[in-house]
Amino acid sequence: MTAPLALDPARTALVLVDLMDRIVALPLEPRKGTEVLRTAEELARSFREAGAPVVLLRVERPALAEQPPGSDLVAGLRGEGDLEIVKRTIGGFQDTGLDARLRALGVTRLVLGGIATNLGVESTARAAADLGYDLVFVADAMAALTAAEHEASVRLDFPRLGTVVTAADVRLDPA
Repeated sequence: MTAPLALDPARTALVLVDLMDRIVALPLEPRKGTEVLRTAEELARSFREAGAPVVLLRVERPALAEQPPGSDLVAGLRGEGDLEIVKRTIGGFQDTGLDARLRALGVTRLVLGGIATNLGVESTARAAADLGYDLVFVADAMAALTAAEHEASVRLDFPRLGTVVTAADVRLDPA
């Protein structure tokens, strides 16, 4: 973890992965889904107040006529002006138009959180890194099915892709 990180809201987007009722309700570690959601909501509020984009990714299972109950974003999470992106793979970039939408906004840095740390968040981050985005990982805005899976991503993989912080370390400052 690092000291407070000043981010330019004109070039930075918050990307929250799979904060849907059926996923937030899973037995998660090292924190409950409701704790991840609370932290994500606080981050989203600060990004909106600074005029920075908030992107909400949610997954839909391909080839199903109807999605399972709880497949929408958690009620109240989406704010005015937020981008809601539906993905049909683990990561958020494959066939979603996310990269083009972020580039149109002038975004070069992504701040990531969501569920599951080692699946949707990490897959989205790996694709973002390949596309040249600077990455910031908010460790306390994530959880996985086991603490070991979460910790492996946060301690081993994410530091190789970007900067790992806590929500308290994220500060939006215009350049």
